[in-house]
Amino acid sequence: MEQFIRRFLLKRLTGEREILFTRAVPSREELRAKLESIDALGIYLHIPFCEQICPYCPYNKEIYSDELAKGYVNAVKKEIDFYADLVGNKPITSFYIGGGTPTTMLDTGLADMIGHIRDALDVRCDIHMESHPNHLSAENLSKIKSIGVQQLSIGVEALVDRHLKALCRPYTVNGVKEAVGRAVSQGFKCVNVDVMFALPGQTYQEIEETGHQLVALGVDQVAAYPLFRFPYTPLGKASKTRYHVLFQSLKRRRMLGILEDIFYQAGYERSSVWAFTKRGVPRYCSVTVPLYVGLGASGGTYLKDVFYVNTFSAAEYIKALAEDRMPIALSLDLTERMQRSGWLYWRIYETQFTKADYQERFGESIDSAYGGYLRFLKRLGFLKDDGKRVVLSDRGSFWLHACEDIVSIDYISKLWGTSKRDLWPEKVVL
Repeated sequence: MEQFIRRFLLKRLTGEREILFTRAVPSREELRAKLESIDALGIYLHIPFCEQICPYCPYNKEIYSDELAKGYVNAVKKEIDFYADLVGNKPITSFYIGGGTPTTMLDTGLADMIGHIRDALDVRCDIHMESHPNHLSAENLSKIKSIGVQQLSIGVEALVDRHLKALCRPYTVNGVKEAVGRAVSQGFKCVNVDVMFALPGQTYQEIEETGHQLVALGVDQVAAYPLFRFPYTPLGKASKTRYHVLFQSLKRRRMLGILEDIFYQAGYERSSVWAFTKRGVPRYCSVTVPLYVGLGASGGTYLKDVFYVNTFSAAEYIKALAEDRMPIALSLDLTERMQRSGWLYWRIYETQFTKADYQERFGESIDSAYGGYLRFLKRLGFLKDDGKRVVLSDRGSFWLHACEDIVSIDYISKLWGTSKRDLWPEKVVL
């Protein structure tokens, strides 16, 4: 059934029967031409290093080593220089550092890479960065602020010791609360906490207690998302779920509903499908920038009609740049219809958008392209449409994104799973 829905949605929204990534690498001249038509960009810097590998994590990561980190800094700086020549003085309006665990490089080159980006590009935005609770000593928090990070995310994941143990997180609830408290007191513009729900054996009472504890900690934003079992992760490989997909979705919806009630009563607003931000606080944001350049191993770049991704191996990434080769492993040309669908996908993730933004991006009315869908979803109570702005309801946010996940999680599993096994694949068919 899921396979049928996946094919139907792909064909209906993109006009394609399959998505084909190939080894075609855009030339410098092609990239220059694409960038000339873009007014502003985001920057994503991937730090692939971790001190341990968590069994549930789908992102590209490998065990940290000083030697590899040193080579990585030099390679990233070289990749920055390549793009600086093409980007020129275009404003950088979003700057996000993810991983892996970016704070593994706090003393081994993170500041150097950030400084190089600022020197080479016209950065006009805050820096948003992921972190690990065990790295948030008072001294390290001062270092994080000193390198220009204004928005900090902490991968807490759970506030029950038995769940932390099951997830192989190397700290206790008391320890992580202390780390979060230190971060909140440091004066960041926004401190975000990642926490998971729908964990094995997790109860509704535990979810309720977690929500109240997060509010009491004074965090500015909470990203609460369900545990996804990607097939290529250790947890995914070992997973033998007893429950039907619909049952799992209903359980997730109920748990998220509990958190929604707690956060809304405490003065938070929904800022994405999974995120809730205090009113008046600039949100911590990672994934929804319309156009961006991705730096580092597995960094992905989206420039209107092309999306490409670097090799997933830090060593291969370093080697490619040392040989004056671009580290791009796979590339996908995007038709106009695919671009429109991609834009709409991320606006659904953000749970709201203005019709004028779509008009500006694509030169046509969104009502002409998707008016029938919008009217149908409005009748279902999934969204409100005042003629200028579309805002998803809580129910619509969850169920529309659940439909998106039927496609995206399978495709991510194929693309990332293949890229982790084959560092320079010839092609990937989604």
